[in-house]
Amino acid sequence: MTKSVTALDLPTVDPLPEATQKYFDVCQDKLGMIPNVLQAYAFDVDKLNAFTALYNDLMLAGSGLTKLEREMIAVVVSSVNKCFYCLTAHGAAVRELSGDPKLGELMVMNFRAADLDARTMAMLEFAESVTVASHKITEADRQGLRDHGFGDRDIWDIVNVAGFFNMTNRVASATAMQPNDDYHGQHR
Repeated sequence: MTKSVTALDLPTVDPLPEATQKYFDVCQDKLGMIPNVLQAYAFDVDKLNAFTALYNDLMLAGSGLTKLEREMIAVVVSSVNKCFYCLTAHGAAVRELSGDPKLGELMVMNFRAADLDARTMAMLEFAESVTVASHKITEADRQGLRDHGFGDRDIWDIVNVAGFFNMTNRVASATAMQPNDDYHGQHR
């Protein structure tokens, strides 16, 4: 890491373990960059591994939710939390996965202004509720998702993706984590 990606002075482990370097090389090859969030965690390989394992499980592993739906949840949560890093990175992912730059911007600014079907809107409103006041969620809220075709496993995944981004938003914001510049121009 050549420049700090957070306001904290946490130097990258040098040299990185072989497995970590391979992971970073894969990111560089596939994304054209190493996401700054990974570089930020590279001061402690165990924490980096825990972060990436959970992220990869929630966002990339098998689920009844599509990758786009999971990215949309990330953006809605990040919008509520005003997390610059995640809005930038995951807004780019929504633009890419949807093929619609306007949708990516609407999701960042106000998902209710987007032309979304009732099922997607129910999922995003639920994720917003998890973010704003999870203690107020009732069985009626969960049933509302079931009524839109989500199974209990899907609800579990919605809650876990929303919960993960609530945590990462707070880490990114409180450490002044900066998104990679590349995200700003992607998929427009």
